[in-house]
Amino acid sequence: MPPEIDSPQTLSSKETGPTGASGEPRAVIVLSVSAVLLLGVAMRIFVTSSLWLDEALTVNIARVPLGSLAATLKVDGAPPLYYLLLHLWMKVFGESDTAVRALPALLGILSFPLAYLAGKKALASDERRERELGWLVLLLVAASPYAIRYSSENRMYVLVIDLVLLGYIFFRSALLRPSYGSLIGVSLVTGALLYTNYWCLYLVAVVGVSTLWRSVKAPAEELRTARRILGSIVFGVFLFVPWLPIFEYQRLHTGTPWGTAIAPTVAFAYTVLDFGGSSVSEGWPLAGLLFLLALIALFGTARNERLIEIDIGTVGGARWEWGIGTIALGLGLSLAYVSGTAFQTRYAAMCFPFYILAVGMGLMLLKDRRIRYGLLAVVVTIGFISGIRNARTDRTQATEIAEVLSRDSRPGDVVGICPDQLGPATARLLSSTKSLGLYAFPNLQPPELIDWTDYALRNSRSNPEKYARALLARAGKNDVWFVWAGGYRTFGIKCERVVNELARLRGNREIVLKAKPSFYERMGLDRYRP
Repeated sequence: MPPEIDSPQTLSSKETGPTGASGEPRAVIVLSVSAVLLLGVAMRIFVTSSLWLDEALTVNIARVPLGSLAATLKVDGAPPLYYLLLHLWMKVFGESDTAVRALPALLGILSFPLAYLAGKKALASDERRERELGWLVLLLVAASPYAIRYSSENRMYVLVIDLVLLGYIFFRSALLRPSYGSLIGVSLVTGALLYTNYWCLYLVAVVGVSTLWRSVKAPAEELRTARRILGSIVFGVFLFVPWLPIFEYQRLHTGTPWGTAIAPTVAFAYTVLDFGGSSVSEGWPLAGLLFLLALIALFGTARNERLIEIDIGTVGGARWEWGIGTIALGLGLSLAYVSGTAFQTRYAAMCFPFYILAVGMGLMLLKDRRIRYGLLAVVVTIGFISGIRNARTDRTQATEIAEVLSRDSRPGDVVGICPDQLGPATARLLSSTKSLGLYAFPNLQPPELIDWTDYALRNSRSNPEKYARALLARAGKNDVWFVWAGGYRTFGIKCERVVNELARLRGNREIVLKAKPSFYERMGLDRYRP
C-alpha cells in the first residue's frame, strides 16, 4: 500500500493543519469525555421500570438453592453462569429491583475499560493512534442505546458483551505476543461464553474455524501461535462438556415456543437497527450513521483529510471484525430459520463488540478531526437521548395491575393469570400481598416460574373452562381477578375462553384495566364479583 494512503489499521499519526490535536483545549476534551462517562454510568443505574417477565423470571430462578439450579434451568432453557453470579450477588445485596439491576449495571460499567483495551488492540499502529481508537470505542459503548438497555436489564446479555470484549483482548494479545496468561484467558472466556448464552456457540465456532484455517495456511512464523490459540479454544469448549446433557434436553424440549422464525435478512436488518436504538424514533438515523461508519471501516481507504476511497474488495482494516461478527450472526440466524427457532436482537450481543470496533475504525479513517469528533458528538448525543427514553420507559404493565390489586383486593380473593408468561412480573410486585391466591394458567401452578418443557404441546391440551371453574371454586364467596392478554403464541384464544367462562358463571365482568399497547409487556385486569 502506498505510504500516503491509510487504512484503519495503518493510519499514520500525522494530522496536519488546524485540525491537529495541538490546538484543541485539553480541558474541554477532559470535561467532555468525563461528562460522557458519567452520563453513561447514570444511564445504566437509574431505571424506573419494574422488572418485566425475563428479569423477574431470572431473579426467581437465581434465588433457588444452588443444588436445585441446574434442574430449574433444565426446564427454562438457559445456561447457568449469569444465574450463578446473580445468586451470589443476591445473597449479599438482596432482591430489590435496584439490587438485582445493580449487577448488570456494574457489568455495563466494566465494559468501559474493556472497550478501551479492545480498541487499543484493534490497531497495528503507533501508541497514540491505538489510545485514540481505544477512547473512541469506549465512548461509543458508553453512549450506545443497545449497551445501555442491556446494562440496565437483569439478564445475561451485558455479561456476553463483556466476555466478548475480554476474549478479543486475549485473542489479539495471543496473536501479537503469546503468553500463558493470554492463552489461558482465551480458554476461560470460551468456556464462560458457552455457559452464559447459547448463541455464543456460533461465535466460538466461527472463531475456532478461522483459527484452524490460520493454523494451516498462515506463514510459517505464525503457525505455532495459531495452533496454540486453537488449542486454547478447544480446551475452552471442553469446559462445557459437563453441561451437555442438560443442553441436549433443553434443545429437544424447550427452545423458543413463544415466537416464530424470521428470515435471516430481516433479522439482520432488525439487529442493525436495534444497535442504534430503533425502539425510539431517534434510533433510526443513529443506526444508519453507525452502519455507514462500519462500512467505511470495511471498504474505505483515506486518501487525504477530506477524501475516502471505497474499495468493494475490502482493504483490510475491519475485515476480521466484520467477518467474525457477520458470519457468526449469519450462521445463528440461518440455523434458527431452518429449525423454526425465534430470534430476538438481544441474542446479537455476541457480535455487538465487533460492530462497535468497526464503527470506531470508521471514525479513525476520518482524518479531519472536526469531522471525526463532530460525528462522534452526534452519535453520543443521539445515543443518550435514546438512553433517557430507556430509563423512563416502564417495560411492563404489571406495575399498574399490582397497584390496583394491592389497593382494592380483599383477603381470600383469587387472581388468575393467563398466559403464565405474565406471572413472574405480576407475582413479584404482589409478593407482599400474602392474602391473595395467585394461580397461573393452565394448571393453577404458582406464577413465579415457567416450565418451558414441551410448552406448545401442554398448552394445546389445556382446558380453559376447567381452569375458570377451578378459580371460582378456590375463590368461594370472594372476588376473582383475572390478569390476561391475548395474542400469545401457542395459546390461541384460550385466555379469551377463560374470560367468557368466568363471565358466564359469575355473570358480572368488570373490566378494571385494559391492556395498553404502549407497554412492551401489556396486560389487562378483569374483576368478577360473587
